Amino acid sequence: MMESLYSYQNQLLASTEFFFRRSFIDSVEWNDRLIGIVGARGAGKTTCLLQRLQDIGTSDLSNLYVTLDNLSNPYPTLIALAETFHNRGGKVLILDEIHKYPGWAGELKNIYDRFPRLKVVYSGSSTLKIRDEAVDLSRRAVVYQLQGLSFREYLEIIVKCSLPKISLHELLKDHVGFCIRLIKDLKPLAYFKPYLKNGYFPFFLQSEKTYLFKLQAIINYILESEIPGILNIEYRNIQKMKRALQYIAANLPYQPNISKLAESIELNRNSLLTYLGLMERAGIITSLYQSGSFYGKLTKPGKILLHHPNLSFALNSGEANIGNLRECFFVNQLAHSHKVELAVKGDFMIDEKYLFEIGGKGKKGKQIAGMQEAFIVADDLETGFDNKIPLWLFGFLY
Repeated sequence: MMESLYSYQNQLLASTEFFFRRSFIDSVEWNDRLIGIVGARGAGKTTCLLQRLQDIGTSDLSNLYVTLDNLSNPYPTLIALAETFHNRGGKVLILDEIHKYPGWAGELKNIYDRFPRLKVVYSGSSTLKIRDEAVDLSRRAVVYQLQGLSFREYLEIIVKCSLPKISLHELLKDHVGFCIRLIKDLKPLAYFKPYLKNGYFPFFLQSEKTYLFKLQAIINYILESEIPGILNIEYRNIQKMKRALQYIAANLPYQPNISKLAESIELNRNSLLTYLGLMERAGIITSLYQSGSFYGKLTKPGKILLHHPNLSFALNSGEANIGNLRECFFVNQLAHSHKVELAVKGDFMIDEKYLFEIGGKGKKGKQIAGMQEAFIVADDLETGFDNKIPLWLFGFLY
């Protein structure tokens, strides 16, 4: 039975076309005994796992990849699979699509306790279910969040070369030098607008023409299957949740009037807040709060954006407001590793220290004049100067 799994693994490795996500793969501490990788559907989790498997090798049969949506899996339980693999000298067991296996968290806990020399890596596309069920693993598992492609990673795929990451501190200190070095061999602005429309998930490689349709299908699956799986809500409320998302998408950046929105879609205020919270956890929207607010996230958000720019095109019939796209891109690329808040003056406060004003190429700094650690982020600008930084450059943070 184990031989059939190795055979399937080798077929996958032979047929997979790997893309550049080395920075994420290299950021994982693979020596931990229980590792979780979660992220949205289509983010590239399976390819990252197979790339890791290729890195560590399969010649001695001590490393095994199993996808739990494979109907030919001959083992009735994860524990039975792990025990057989362990007894045959197995060292690293990779379990893909873990959310499709009922009671997976409890079995992983038992595997962790029973087989101390076995390392287990698991992944799941259903971010809501993974977070909801993995409470018992909090003291055992190290969980990594795989974001969609950064602009840097998108460029690596398109131009087929390795490009450097840059920290926020390095970017603010020497953004001009970094741009000058980069544009010697690359014209980033030529790729920026295509990225904003259909570059966040690597399945754009399959077909750019069908990319937005696939993205819409992912959104519908989250709203119709994943969220009801957590709350067990009625179908009519699913439709109301969709209406709320459509309203938000049509009025971006949305400054919430929760009571008014709840009334317009015939939903009570608390239910609407619950649904918005789940949509944020699922990577559909991003809620932003005012910097310096004493109550912080205990209050309603000051602004709601979509989680990434591609969603603006998917939810607005291929059209999107350029101002919203700029803000959405900036927040998405920074929120991965930084605290992002709304600023009292300017647009965004980062890490309670840096102030940013977002705009087009001709954007002036009136709103942030005289402020310390304040910067203008400008679209359609290849190279910046002084405190004016090209927007695209913030796509090199991860």
